[in-house]
Amino acid sequence: MTIEEASNAPQGWQSPGHPRYQPEMTLNAIESAAVERAAAAPMLARTEAWVAINSGTRNLAGLSTVAGALADAFAALPGDLVLAEPAPVETVTADGRVESIEHGRHLHLTVRPEAPVQILLTGHMDTVYPADHPFQQGRWLDDGRWNAPGAADMKGGLSLMLAALEAVEASPAARRIGYEVLVNSDEETGSFSSAALIAEAARGKLAALTYEPALPDGTLAGARGGTGNFSLVVHGRSAHAGRNPEEGRNAVVAAADLALRLAAAKEPGLAVNPARIEGGGPNNVVPDLAILRVNFRPKDAEAIARAAAAIEQAVATVSAAHDVAIETHGSFNRPPKPLDPGAEKLFALVKRAGADLGQPIAWKATGGVCDGNNIAACGVPVVDTMGVRGGAIHSPQEFLIPESLGERAALSALAILRLAEGGLA
Repeated sequence: MTIEEASNAPQGWQSPGHPRYQPEMTLNAIESAAVERAAAAPMLARTEAWVAINSGTRNLAGLSTVAGALADAFAALPGDLVLAEPAPVETVTADGRVESIEHGRHLHLTVRPEAPVQILLTGHMDTVYPADHPFQQGRWLDDGRWNAPGAADMKGGLSLMLAALEAVEASPAARRIGYEVLVNSDEETGSFSSAALIAEAARGKLAALTYEPALPDGTLAGARGGTGNFSLVVHGRSAHAGRNPEEGRNAVVAAADLALRLAAAKEPGLAVNPARIEGGGPNNVVPDLAILRVNFRPKDAEAIARAAAAIEQAVATVSAAHDVAIETHGSFNRPPKPLDPGAEKLFALVKRAGADLGQPIAWKATGGVCDGNNIAACGVPVVDTMGVRGGAIHSPQEFLIPESLGERAALSALAILRLAEGGLA
């Protein structure tokens, strides 16, 4: 199947004979018009064009190109559109130095800030595939899925977000709702250069929709755990491994001890992954530098507190036991996202919209994280898997289910109109 053939094929639930088809929709005339308009947008062609541009988080040239393409597309919407500069971000290098790291610009659109209902829509333009990764082109699979880098995560999601907003703008109900769109360039590496922009955009919003992919059957992510990434820099003392090893302080051994102690902090509700130790050198030299990279996945705020205490205790113990100095860099950059009453109301609204479109909507908890975590931490209800149905993300097997573009654009358009009409009541 070619892109053109897929673009012209009947879309999802609209097509009689499709297993998700539902002919009886309880929509009013305004909603019906918006749903039809959203589903008819050229989403697959847009997705194809954006996927063709490599935009790995560290590919600044590719990010600049795709940001320009997205800005051209989203300029079809009214409002004030800018490409915002990234905030400064530091990283710990392999030799233990702290350096600034560059990021791409973030697309930020503000529409009708004076409207009575205000929402936030977010996504990301970056992918996990750098410019030298072998997975750079898409292909059609025999079962109709499209296997392409970033197609599901999340250039397809950006395409259907735009289609839904274009449909809303064509509706007489548009005047009741204002929104901000934020498409960042660094979500895949933690949103460090866009976190403040996300927090500011979330301020005062009734609700938020984020366009991470749903599961292949359409299941959404509900509650999410949090995450924290740390680099622990161990400074020891070098010495000759044979002549005077007792005068050395082995930083690699101390880092290994640190890794074991932190791994022992694992418990229900707190996953710990010591992922990498960097350092060392020739076999005849006691190493004086090592860096431990470790990831934590706390289920809730209490787990974050326990993890922070475990880090503090392990650093103190290892520093004393091995006579080394340890610097701690990092943070819990994605707070856990529970399903609070506000989130439950927003999920219920999306579920009702799905039911009226013949799209069964369910959700379940996940250990993954995204910008939805940060938005929820601002006190704003968020459904963060409003994107395409797809799967195998972050791998060369990533795929998008093309009929889900029309389905999910219709779902977003209807959900937005109902937020405009009745809020979360």
